This record gives sequence, C-alpha cells and structure tokens, in this order.
Amino acid sequence: MTVTRPSDLEGALAALAEGGALARAGGTDLTACLAEGVLPRGPVVDLTGVAPMGGTDWRGDGSVRVGALTTVAELAGDARLAESYPALARTAGALATPQVRGTATLGGNLLQRNRCWYLRNPAFDCHQSGGSSCPARTGDHLYGVVVDQGPCVAPHPSSLAAALLAYDASIEVAGAGSTRSVPVAELYEGTDPTRDHVLGPAEVAVSVTLPAPAPGERGAYLRATGRSRAEWPLVEVAVRLVCEDGGLVASAAVAVGGVARTPLRLPEVESALAGSVPGGALSPAVAAALEGLADLCSPLPGTRYKVGLLSSTVRAGLLRALGSEEG
Repeated sequence: MTVTRPSDLEGALAALAEGGALARAGGTDLTACLAEGVLPRGPVVDLTGVAPMGGTDWRGDGSVRVGALTTVAELAGDARLAESYPALARTAGALATPQVRGTATLGGNLLQRNRCWYLRNPAFDCHQSGGSSCPARTGDHLYGVVVDQGPCVAPHPSSLAAALLAYDASIEVAGAGSTRSVPVAELYEGTDPTRDHVLGPAEVAVSVTLPAPAPGERGAYLRATGRSRAEWPLVEVAVRLVCEDGGLVASAAVAVGGVARTPLRLPEVESALAGSVPGGALSPAVAAALEGLADLCSPLPGTRYKVGLLSSTVRAGLLRALGSEEG
C-alpha cells in the first residue's frame, strides 16, 4: 500500500482524483474499514500535512472556522469553543475513548462509515457493498433506526453531526477545481442506501464553520448507551437554547442522532420550548411535543424500544439544558 503525503490542498485533491485513492486523516475508521473489507485496498492520501485543513480561526463577527483535521479531543478541550458552543464541546467529550478522541478528527467523524455489522461482515452483501438489499432490515437490527427513511436501516454514526446540526453549521468541501459550502443539514441523504454522505470520492471536507453564538445561549448533550464507556449511542440529543434578557427561552434547536440514517432536528419540540423558564419544569406544550415524537417513529421489530427511549432522552437533555433539578 503506497502512502502519499501532500503538503497542500491542491496536491491532495490531485492525488485523490487519480482514482482508487483513499483519504486518511486520523485513520481510526479507515483502518477498521480496510481490515474488515468495507473498502478496497488502494493508494492512501495522508491529509495530516495539509495546512488549510487545520487550525481554528475566530472571525470578527464572532463566527468560527474549525479545520477538518482538528481532533475530537481538541474540540472537547478548547475553552473558547466550550463557552460559545457548549453542546458541541460536550458532545466531543462524550465520544469513544481518550485514545480515539486524541486521534480521530472532526472531518473523519462527520464522514465515517456506519457501524452496521452486515456492512462490516464480508459474508454479506448490502446496498453499500454492492448488493441490492438490506439484510439488517429482516435480520438482526437491534441498533438500527427507529425513524425509517429508506432502504438502509443503519443509523448515521456521527455524534458531532447532530451537534453541528443544532448550531446550523456548514462544511467547506473541496474537489478538483472547485469548492462548495454544504450545510450540515444537507450533508447526509437518508433515502440513498448506497452512501453515508453526499461527498464524492475525490472530495474532502476542509473545514466547518459555525455561526456566531447569540447572547444568552445555553447548551447540553446527552446520550443513552448500553454501557457507560466506549459505546455507540442508542439515542443522543444536542440542545441549543437562546434566552431573552428576561431569561425566557426565545428560540431553540434540538437535534437527535442514533435514530435515523441522518441526524434529525425536532421542530415541534423546538417550537414548544419558546417561553420556557430555565430552572423550571417542562411546560405542557413541551410535554405534548415529546409525546408526539412517537408519531415520528416507524420502528423495526427490534427497535421498538427506541420509541420511548427517544422521548425520555430528549426530555432529559432539555432539562439539562434548562438547568432544571430534574435533569
């Protein structure tokens, strides 16, 4: 296996455009995909020396550009990011293990392959490995979706994507001869069973831009897991609240992961949160919106447990963001 180590973005894109080349950042997912036969072996383009893909740039309007090569540990440990975007920092701090967080990158987390055991078992064919069916749909799908968006039933694995969705972030994507800005809300396509994101094989995520935080922002992140450490979330929620001068919630963003092929926003819950009192109980409108999440769900036989888990996890996340004693 040959490894190319370009020092600039143009060189990296040229190497990827040759065909068959694999981009590598931290390598935590790529190494597993190669070992499990998810990806064919080919030339590797190591991106770690590409300067435009690193660093954090705070802009005059209060927004921030975070390089795709920023590690998850750096996201979790950056005091200014934690103050401005608390749900993002808390999400990063909850991921995986310290060893993985110290190596895995922002871009890699956003663009990783899903963890479906049928995809990662060479004995099976599925939509993403060139087959025409989803064996998980009729097989063992204990960790599958509860919001059914299309043929594939593997949830998207990126926790950072859910947090960035709550912050209306966008991704700078570069390909041969062009760059484009892709909102995180458009980075994933749940109805296409052949891919986990919309980037082409010769495109890379260069950076993430987060809008300037509003005064009076609060945030929280919560995940439900089968064990306390080094576990993929069954359901996760990132909450962003903007409070008025008087303290009441003026607007909210609530994003969930682990439940669908894409991270999802919950607009009904967001609308119901307007006027909520930090430190207080959830209003009847919020309680009704949480009950209504069951209508969003179309569970598989093995994921019916996620219907109640989704509501309870979101509820606990909202209480945590509001600073209520119940949370």
